[in-house]
Amino acid sequence: MRVTLEYGRDGLDVSLPDANVVKCLGYRSAQPIPDPAGAIRLALAAPDGSAPLAHLVQGRKDACVVISDVTRPVPNAVLLPPILETLEAGGIPRDKILILVATGLHRPNLGKELEEMVGAEIARTYRVENHDGLNPEAHTRLGESPRGVPVWIDSRYVEADLKITTGLIEPHFMAGFSGGRKLVCPGLAAIETVRVWHGPKFLEHPNACAGVLDENPVHEENTWIARRAGCDFIVNTVIDAQRRILKVVAGDMEDAFHEGVAFVRSLVVDTVPEPVDVVVTSSAGYPLDTTFYQSVKGMVAAGDIVKPGGTVILAAGMSQGVGSEPFQRLFNENSSIDQFMDRILHSDYFVMDQWQLEELAKILRKARVVVVSDGLPAETLRKLFVEAAPSVEDAVAECLARYGSSASIAVVPKGPYVIAQVG
Repeated sequence: MRVTLEYGRDGLDVSLPDANVVKCLGYRSAQPIPDPAGAIRLALAAPDGSAPLAHLVQGRKDACVVISDVTRPVPNAVLLPPILETLEAGGIPRDKILILVATGLHRPNLGKELEEMVGAEIARTYRVENHDGLNPEAHTRLGESPRGVPVWIDSRYVEADLKITTGLIEPHFMAGFSGGRKLVCPGLAAIETVRVWHGPKFLEHPNACAGVLDENPVHEENTWIARRAGCDFIVNTVIDAQRRILKVVAGDMEDAFHEGVAFVRSLVVDTVPEPVDVVVTSSAGYPLDTTFYQSVKGMVAAGDIVKPGGTVILAAGMSQGVGSEPFQRLFNENSSIDQFMDRILHSDYFVMDQWQLEELAKILRKARVVVVSDGLPAETLRKLFVEAAPSVEDAVAECLARYGSSASIAVVPKGPYVIAQVG
């Protein structure tokens, strides 16, 4: 059985034993929109739960348009022009329009990377700036959320007369689905906000997982925070594996988001009849698999369908290494997952990006993780609480020796973009 895993920019072809593969999980098919720009303009003119964007623009002196950072493959070069044209046609001059990159606590996106994200013309002719979650002076305090999260949001957004967010709706391993409110929190939030909202009080909740919105405290709290900060209009998309637009939703931050979620859910849920010994998966390729930090999402996404004591084999490019310096420091300061979890649950221990290691702990407490990557050597991977293999085929062979020749295998080529469940 030949399967192409989403890996880096080009994919990774692997051979798997037919007799062992229970199922290859993936999307249901959907036709891409033939005229994406036209669909975006239609959504701006006939939005969900909101007046048309052209009406909202009237009388506004300036605007902030928020976009995702490079870790999300949002088709901004298609999405932004109709939005920007509407703003300028409505009387907001170009020099009063700010495109703000919602980096959260990620690094800034600059130069050629920024041009790749928004297109060279927009990068050259509009003011595009990055959020900096580590600069306390760049944020405005907006009180405290119902569950005690201190709300600090980028002042450029808070002070804007018209607030618009864009984004991509897909499964998210903490918040249920990405898009909508996530562009504000964590996208424009300060570390003081994220450290509490991404703390164990939220992440250890059983509903803080992919595909779940009901009684998910991560989703509920950042929805409240985004409403507190204000959001006049959202424009979100759904894309396929070739980055083609399948759907556009626009309008009210919650109404449009939930329309998009319903569409995504109809496509991305797939099942196996019972848990399997081995899951072969990916981290959805570039840009989601550029670091080990981002690739944790692919590991966690396999958690529902792997047996306790089973193995998750993850193929990810990791061309940009492990991740941030604080994330790397976590592995130096903690000799095991158990030590790390004990510290975050029972002391005031805090290191930025620890939430990703907490998510990694969820899968490691259930199964082994074996990583195949060209980007990081085996000796580095082994220091990250995972195992390493030179190829997917080698990793599968080791699993068959471990679990027996009849061991069951599920394959998820698109990794965290698929909500894999036991049916």
